[in-house]
Amino acid sequence: MDHIDKILKQWQLQKPELDCSAIAIIGRIERANQLIEKNIIPTFQKYELSNIEFDILATMRRNPTPLTPTELYRSLMLSSGAVSTRIEKLVKRGLIKRQYNEEDRRSCNVILTDAGIELIDSAFNEHINNEKRLLTPLTEIEQTQLAALLKKYLLANE
Repeated sequence: MDHIDKILKQWQLQKPELDCSAIAIIGRIERANQLIEKNIIPTFQKYELSNIEFDILATMRRNPTPLTPTELYRSLMLSSGAVSTRIEKLVKRGLIKRQYNEEDRRSCNVILTDAGIELIDSAFNEHINNEKRLLTPLTEIEQTQLAALLKKYLLANE
């Protein structure tokens, strides 16, 4: 019996007429997210990155061409202010640099520096190994099934 089973049992006693079965899924997704975050944040901290900074660097690394700050914040689903603040911090750390458009100095791309590439490659490798470790209670088939179900849910709701 897990924590969610206990909650469901309590609701069954208090409100037997109410169908609380959604808690079995939504509650477990929320608890899983809490456990996942608790286990991935230390990896980011080891590299002196916030989760947003990690996402910015990883997004830049996986894209074949430089991105504008606007493309970054749209890709990350964050506010432009949140991304601008993080970009400035990453520029000061020497992990990214701005590349201004020669025709329009108001427009720029952000690109990873060699130090940024080295840092995100190391952090990302460790992060992926950590994520694999977090999924070890599930078989490969179960992981595939869970990924497919979550994809179906997200496609219907995003």
